[in-house]
Amino acid sequence: MSRVKLIHHVNVQISDRQRTREWYEKVLGAEFLDRGPALNRRQLQLRIGSGEMHFTETPEPVRVPSVHFAVEVDNWEATLAHLDALGVPYGRTGGGRIGTTTGGDNVRYGRREDSSEYYTYIHDPDGNMIELVCHPLGLQNAAGNQVEVADDPLRWRQIPGFVQQAVAEG
Repeated sequence: MSRVKLIHHVNVQISDRQRTREWYEKVLGAEFLDRGPALNRRQLQLRIGSGEMHFTETPEPVRVPSVHFAVEVDNWEATLAHLDALGVPYGRTGGGRIGTTTGGDNVRYGRREDSSEYYTYIHDPDGNMIELVCHPLGLQNAAGNQVEVADDPLRWRQIPGFVQQAVAEG
């Protein structure tokens, strides 16, 4: 078997594409990925940090307690100030969906004893849970070397002429 290189994207269900796009752009600084009319009609695709999120619109999104995805932030205090300024609630227990066995006594965020990682949970407009984490001691690769999160995100290429063909067929 070949080795997995990275998680290409995560897909979550939403009920309102425009509301979701605006919320992720405002709260997490997401970038809209214009993949052309055919793909844009099928789903909303956003870049968040160096990864991609895809959103499928459905009238009744499925919500599963404690299912979430996590994103790394580079400045914990600035992140909390941003959430406070936007009025986005956050908490150490993910609204009661996550246990409170680690992280200290602060109800708004926790700190893991093994890595000093800060963490808290927020929810998007459809109730999808997002964990925000910050590693103040830095990140390491498998060899134990300090690494920085890529400032230049990866992008996949579309087949030349795909968008034009999809428009002509659509």
